[in-house]
Amino acid sequence: MIKSSQATDNIEQPLCSVCVANYNGLETIKRCLDSIANQTCSFSIEIIVHDDASTDDSVNYIKHNYPQAVLIENHKNVGFCTSNNRMADIARGQYILLLNNDAELFPDALSSLHKYAGKQAKQGILGLPQYNMQTGELIDIGSFLDPFLNPQPNLDKDIREVAHVIGACLWIPKELWLTLGGFPEWFQSVAEDLYLCCYARLTDYPVAVLAHSGFKHWVGKSLGGGKVSANKLSTTINRRSLSERNKTFVMILFYPVVPLIIIFPLHILFLILEGIVITLIKRNTTLWKNIYWNCLKETWNNKTFLIKKRKKIQLLKKVSNKIFFSVHKFIPYKIILLIKYGIPKINS
Repeated sequence: MIKSSQATDNIEQPLCSVCVANYNGLETIKRCLDSIANQTCSFSIEIIVHDDASTDDSVNYIKHNYPQAVLIENHKNVGFCTSNNRMADIARGQYILLLNNDAELFPDALSSLHKYAGKQAKQGILGLPQYNMQTGELIDIGSFLDPFLNPQPNLDKDIREVAHVIGACLWIPKELWLTLGGFPEWFQSVAEDLYLCCYARLTDYPVAVLAHSGFKHWVGKSLGGGKVSANKLSTTINRRSLSERNKTFVMILFYPVVPLIIIFPLHILFLILEGIVITLIKRNTTLWKNIYWNCLKETWNNKTFLIKKRKKIQLLKKVSNKIFFSVHKFIPYKIILLIKYGIPKINS
């Protein structure tokens, strides 16, 4: 890993460090970095970019066009979690904003987040309304969670407390980031934001969203999938594999004992049934092997590690079960998606 000397002469203490994880983001990184540079806030901002062994011309482009950015170059791909952890480690700001390279902030985003954080009795994780980059349509204002930890979009601007804020644009005090230990690097990518939000809520730190300002996002641009196209839900084997595995890990780590005893067996049963049905419908055994069997295998192989980590996390629990599940929805969100969009398209 090599960290460039860019922006090291700037001794002014930034209030916020905006951390952008980049991998082959040449097509989108300009709009992302310009949106940071054009913020209307009155406080100082630090821009940190971690390039995760891009094979396009991202590094040279950033060096030549954004000399104010601190650029971390990595010659081996380490994944989204490690990239963000490395940036957070060197961030000098009181606050950290994690921002995808395919996201674009509204001009008042940082000032709005800082103003809202200053009014909180206890500062936690904050998010902004998310809009589709292509259509301008509102995607969500944070998300609720169903019993199986599938995010269900919140579209009500009057609701501030949510269960989940997407990691594509996530504001957090650095002190809280250090307290929670950052992203779990063994997740690689996907659901790391779910992990962080569940951890925060379990330990009585709020997860909230603003009703105004926002950011635009090329949803699914980086890992593929996770979006509706032509009224059809589209995803990829890799994304689905990581998602199912990591959601299962989060459930084991953060669900209180009684809910875990009830919900976890149902989760595994429904996962197996879903895998069988989709494999038969698609006539593709690769789906079963790489998504569903992989989830079961990885969970079993990591059971000792997960149990030990769960014990440590549960000792830090500070909220009742009622409060923890107050931002969860009863109906499984996959059923809603199935009714609305049908069987998802799963690309290789």
